[in-house]
Amino acid sequence: MTIISVDLSDRGYDILVKPGALADAARHLEPYAKNQRLFIITDENVAANHLNQLTNQLERSGYNIERFILPPGEKSKSWLFLEKLTDWLLAHGVERSDTLVAFGGGVVGDLTGFAAAILKRGCHFLQIPTSLLAQVDSSVGGKTAINSKAGKNLIGSFNQPTFVLIDPLVLNSLPDRELRAGYAEVIKYGLIDNAPFFSWCEKNGARLLARDPDALSHAIIESVTAKAKIVGEDEKELSGRRALLNLGHTFGHALEAETGYSDKLVHGEAVAAGMALAFQYSVRRGHCDADEARRVSDHLKAVNLPNSLATASVYAAGQNLVEHMMHDKKMASGTLPFLLANGVGKTFLADDVDLTDVANFLDQAQ
Repeated sequence: MTIISVDLSDRGYDILVKPGALADAARHLEPYAKNQRLFIITDENVAANHLNQLTNQLERSGYNIERFILPPGEKSKSWLFLEKLTDWLLAHGVERSDTLVAFGGGVVGDLTGFAAAILKRGCHFLQIPTSLLAQVDSSVGGKTAINSKAGKNLIGSFNQPTFVLIDPLVLNSLPDRELRAGYAEVIKYGLIDNAPFFSWCEKNGARLLARDPDALSHAIIESVTAKAKIVGEDEKELSGRRALLNLGHTFGHALEAETGYSDKLVHGEAVAAGMALAFQYSVRRGHCDADEARRVSDHLKAVNLPNSLATASVYAAGQNLVEHMMHDKKMASGTLPFLLANGVGKTFLADDVDLTDVANFLDQAQ
């Protein structure tokens, strides 16, 4: 068992990483269920695989459980399902002292966290992430949001959970594609500022994707520790430190928008292609050696993740993709900061990027 703390003063919380923790969830959740009432929000896929195991033991331990099951996928991060969820919670008499449980991947966590932020001006919520992407990234840090027609995650708030329970064994039921997509976020932590961890990924990525429990646990602990440290230093991206976590996301979100936030290209795949593009664009600007960009691209290819527009099956004109970027929530005074790199483990924030040049680059990168 490993406990990682997010240091945010009175809003700080612990992240517990333990294989098999889900089977003992009642004990782990006891300090956070103020009145023994839990509202569990999940999706159809997680419900089919894990919901009975969780709710049966919780009910045996005396918890009063209510369940809300969403359709799987990015489409559930919407006004429609935010309304459905909040109406359901109110119809069931939710109180501010009750606890919402986000039991699922990033979509479930984002939607539940945002609902908790706005419902009765704030309810408790905790995370039990069931995808690799959620375990290493979205369940930690308090970013909660829904998507809109204008773009991804544009409507939301910072709302920290009270606790995060991570069980790597839950990933045994995760489809291979979703596991690979989550692995893109693992790679990200090495590329940001931990070159030795990226080297570990190059050597152990195949083992992790084969669901080796030691490799999974190591990657989760390394990733969560890195994210917890960054969030503790810059919770709301005020200093720019937390912005480093967006490596690959500016390009990636544009690819997601172009594919309609559909299963044509899931989030982690878009981030993978986005990271490759960020390194290639860094080469174009003279920041990064071409061999370093090639190293990133080669590893993504080796683990069957997209490393280009073509492998992401995106063939839009560069200007179209840049227009998606114009809706990015990081836009300020007409300028969009980009995460670029001087090499593996040497990411930096550039605020002097010409979007016309980005469009030309993307046309040439087709």
